[in-house]
Amino acid sequence: MPYAEVSVNSPAAGRSAYSYELPAGLTVRPGQAVLVPFGPRVLQGIVVEVSETPRFDDTRQLSGIIDPPLCLTPQQLTVGMWISRHYLAPLFPSLALWLPPGFERSAESVFTRSGLDIGEIPLSDLESNFLATLDTRVPTDQKTLEKRFGKVAAQKAIRHLLGHGLIERRYRLQAIKVKPRLEKIAHLRIDTEKAQQAAAGLLKRSPKQSAVLRFLANSRGRLSVTEIRREFGEVNAILSALVNKKLIEISMEESRRNPRLPAAVELPMAHTLTPAQSAAVSVVTAGIDEAKGEAFLLHGVTGSGKTEVYLHAANYALKQGKQVVVLVPEISLTHQIIERFTARFPGRVAVLHSKLSLGERFDQWRGIAEGDYDIVIGPRSALFAPFTNPGLIVIDEEHEWAYKQQDTPPLYHAREVARRLALETGAALLLGSATPDIETYNKAERGEYRLLELPDRLTPHPSAPLPPVTLIDMRDELKSGNLSIFSRKLKAEMESALKNGEQVILFFNRRGGATFIQCRDCGEVLKCRHCRLPLGFHPVENRLVCHHCNAQYRVPTVCPVCKGSRIKFIGLGTQKLEEETKKEFSGARVLRWDSDAARGKDSGYQIFDDFRAGKADILIGTQVVARGLDLPRVGLVGVINADTALNLPDFRAGERTFQLLLQVAGRAGRGEFPGRVVVQSYQPSHYAIAAAVAHDFKTFYQKELEYRKILGYPPFNKLAVLTVQHLNEADGLQLAHDLKKTLELERDSTGVSGIEFIGPAPAFIPRRRGKYRWQVIVKGRNIVEFLSKTNLSSSIGVDIDPLGLD
Repeated sequence: MPYAEVSVNSPAAGRSAYSYELPAGLTVRPGQAVLVPFGPRVLQGIVVEVSETPRFDDTRQLSGIIDPPLCLTPQQLTVGMWISRHYLAPLFPSLALWLPPGFERSAESVFTRSGLDIGEIPLSDLESNFLATLDTRVPTDQKTLEKRFGKVAAQKAIRHLLGHGLIERRYRLQAIKVKPRLEKIAHLRIDTEKAQQAAAGLLKRSPKQSAVLRFLANSRGRLSVTEIRREFGEVNAILSALVNKKLIEISMEESRRNPRLPAAVELPMAHTLTPAQSAAVSVVTAGIDEAKGEAFLLHGVTGSGKTEVYLHAANYALKQGKQVVVLVPEISLTHQIIERFTARFPGRVAVLHSKLSLGERFDQWRGIAEGDYDIVIGPRSALFAPFTNPGLIVIDEEHEWAYKQQDTPPLYHAREVARRLALETGAALLLGSATPDIETYNKAERGEYRLLELPDRLTPHPSAPLPPVTLIDMRDELKSGNLSIFSRKLKAEMESALKNGEQVILFFNRRGGATFIQCRDCGEVLKCRHCRLPLGFHPVENRLVCHHCNAQYRVPTVCPVCKGSRIKFIGLGTQKLEEETKKEFSGARVLRWDSDAARGKDSGYQIFDDFRAGKADILIGTQVVARGLDLPRVGLVGVINADTALNLPDFRAGERTFQLLLQVAGRAGRGEFPGRVVVQSYQPSHYAIAAAVAHDFKTFYQKELEYRKILGYPPFNKLAVLTVQHLNEADGLQLAHDLKKTLELERDSTGVSGIEFIGPAPAFIPRRRGKYRWQVIVKGRNIVEFLSKTNLSSSIGVDIDPLGLD
């Protein structure tokens, strides 16, 4: 008898698959989406294996196949199971990364009358009415009953009636969240020439019918009713008359919800490759042909033409009948790269990201699955597009930490999953960056990745150097009496740039108006009641905002502790910087680009388009303006404070600072104006800042690698962060101590060597959403194998390969 091992869509299922007996005549295969009983419910599941022997003695019968049928490819199934193992993540969410948008549905309670006689059972009027509402065959869902009788009353009635056996409860999957959109389409039943003749015959007695028929004939004989209505107003009676005359027919057809894509643009550079670009393309295309899943690191200075290498490699993969995945760090950066790809490959590019509506994501996913597109672009989730034959996976700005999932399990890193997917499918993996991740570059040095170099900048001026950087010591500015946000040098350079018609980018990696709010009488700093972290002031909304849980508060007029009225706004954010910039440069047009300004679906695109079109002179932004933007009119970049990330309790703080500074400096001098950069810092001698000012990646890499080796951090060891949360601070600490003792006993009893534990210590965000957070850090070479054997509680957060230790 065949059995299926199924990953079940339930938090209780964890990393396990469960054995189910297959009903007679039912055949399933690995990767198939199915329905299975789990506890009292029927839930979704994915088959991971089919065998003649169950892994568990106690089995139940599989309920059926989900309709329409859906099956992961063997490669997708293998990679999904690897994600679960490597990141110690629940199995179903790891496999569900490849499921279509809106596919996951939870079970809901439904009720029918049991048919049992009420007899002497005492019922209230509400319970009698409740029972009368139910049918013995057709079930009614609990939400409908709660809407009719009230949530509390309905739940009380359900408990009472269930207890006396008067009703029966079953479970079913909730309704499908998204379906193909259907639209009325009008078709000609005759050829266009005869339609024109018929329209002429109708002109005198039915001029509106004649006009609609002629409009349809002039539109190749097919139009949506919506388009016809847009032209003529209400047309139902007219269309019915034409149907009765057998001149047209109306049918319901699927209409795709396509996202708004940027218009295709002329590429700014000629398609002729430089010798370095040509060499890189040759190596990557050879990797596509070999189909061994080889990985390449394209290390090119900012403005060196990495995108052109991507385009040529993609063109080659498409000619071989293969598909292409292009990842960018975040949604805001899809705009520019989509422009480039749609210009080169019109009609072949799909987009997947979280700001699309559910319907748009569903239709894009289906279009990819059905072969309408062979290129997909988007942030990390685009990696899970339903391609069956990928030939090239591109990760642009591969060093960016946005490629790491940080909110809900599985906490995967797209770069590592892409590597695994490339090995399984044979696709070439192309990683591009001007400031590669330390671990990535180390892999290239060790031969695990193949290193490709683009050493020269490509601008309208041949052999243009990287923009010179002036480093300003802000301590000297303070000593000389300059208390402004702007150093004297930056102010002078901005005045000169604006006078010359150049655009300016000001980079400051902290949003909001003030860093924190403090009472000058008692010293109290206003904190989030859930996270106990300082609140940031946002003057545009006139609200206090927690940048960790996004809770919002009114701005108080008096201190909540001492009732004093001397409330002071301390620190700087992008909103405050915008205010000060407008005051200092009153004639300049200023735009701000941060997560507060770009909340809408297309608002980030609009800000970028407006600035590129010359509708603003100064662009103020957080790290989004440092990432891969090509703006040829930018002549000056100013870094307001280079130190914002430098002193965080994170071993990657220096690396992040270096990458951000070098990337934002690279936005200057990419077009007609020679670029220059002014960096303001209170720690100008720090090695990360000094190396960024000199555009010197190799020196920074060697220095950073030396520190990592001394401290035993990646790439010399692996890391994991285990997080315990509890409503009570002391209880949470005790749980964290117990966890560390359990881990130490496991290590010592099994004789595992090279595993260290740090902590427990409060997390960098010690309290989030009302819960205290304690962390134990695990460091060593084989930590995944070690932790997988320790049977960790599902309540413990596990982050393998964390971005940092904050």
